Amino acid sequence: MDNPQLATYLNDHLAGSEAAIELLDHLETEHPGTQIAMLAAGLRNDIVADRRELEALMARLGIGQSAARKATAWLAEKAIQLKLRLDDPSKGSLRLLEIFEALSLGIEGKRLLWRSLKTAAVYNTELQGTDYQTLERRADEQRLGVEPFRMGAAKGTFAPGK
Repeated sequence: MDNPQLATYLNDHLAGSEAAIELLDHLETEHPGTQIAMLAAGLRNDIVADRRELEALMARLGIGQSAARKATAWLAEKAIQLKLRLDDPSKGSLRLLEIFEALSLGIEGKRLLWRSLKTAAVYNTELQGTDYQTLERRADEQRLGVEPFRMGAAKGTFAPGK
């Protein structure tokens, strides 16, 4: 398939999954044996599975993976980690809130990816053959799973006496 816009779009989402996995690795390491670590491990497994779906689609379409975009995502995640350390050196609730919000936004972006591809597949037969509906539903479930943690971090950050 010769569609540079689609190649860019898919590679951007692939790179985003790399950044999300890095954030989840940090969460699991920083909160061993907690509900946060269990969420991070489960979410990472889901994101790896979603990334495999995306890689399979890209391979089927003949779209190569951009090493430059992956490297940029890796660097961006390192910059995010630095920002988080500066914002909340104690690794407290503000740091968690910002991580959960970044993850939630990334998951929403992925949900929109699947929805966009589902819509485009109606007009582009090369995009057909992937169960976008199931992938979109899984993204919804992932966001619902993150939301209680995000809200708990918001409460811990902004409750009176903080």
